[in-house]
Amino acid sequence: MKRRIVLLSIMLMLVSGCSVQTLSTTSFEDNISMILSKDTNLANVHFDGYQYYVPSGMRFVNKDDYNALLQDKYANRYYLYVDAVGYFHDTKNTYKVNKQAYYSKKLNYNKKNGYIEINEVDNEYFIEMVFNYCKIEALIPKKYLVSVVNNMSYILRSIEYHDKILESLIGENVLNYKEEAFNIFESKSNDDESVLKYEDYQEADIKNGENITDEDNFEVNEIE
Repeated sequence: MKRRIVLLSIMLMLVSGCSVQTLSTTSFEDNISMILSKDTNLANVHFDGYQYYVPSGMRFVNKDDYNALLQDKYANRYYLYVDAVGYFHDTKNTYKVNKQAYYSKKLNYNKKNGYIEINEVDNEYFIEMVFNYCKIEALIPKKYLVSVVNNMSYILRSIEYHDKILESLIGENVLNYKEEAFNIFESKSNDDESVLKYEDYQEADIKNGENITDEDNFEVNEIE
């Protein structure tokens, strides 16, 4: 009898000590903190030197070296860039909060850092999110702001690098490395040469849509 009471007490303590957290449907800021603060081993995309997780409901449209174009079930497109060179050389986060932006914040979770900046552009919202040397951009209607930031957070949280492979690919020959060099810690509001300019989005959609990536190299969830 005493043993049962002890077991029940332990179970009650465990239950009372645990809280179930659910993502907000209205606050992307709360969701960023909730998602990025938790480590994950999930990965369904594997390439030379790195891997990451693409949430259910998303698919690849195109993939070129360390760049990728993804799309969610609402047809929002995400431009992803993995800064393997920056990771390999431990580039410092030089981002400064932009007080003129719709939203701007430096990110620091689990010894990984980055930033998120959102600007209003022609009645849409341009999101730049960087975490653990990976950058994702999207130009979307406001109604998708929370879901898109959630997807970005899940992908960026899951980025994992394979040091030995990157050593063989990059090593000390970074000057001869074929990747275009730019600072992912500078937002477009300060650097018009970073990744894509606002006006490049429509052109890039057309260009990338003509060259669908061979999916033999990765395993991701298709749009449901």
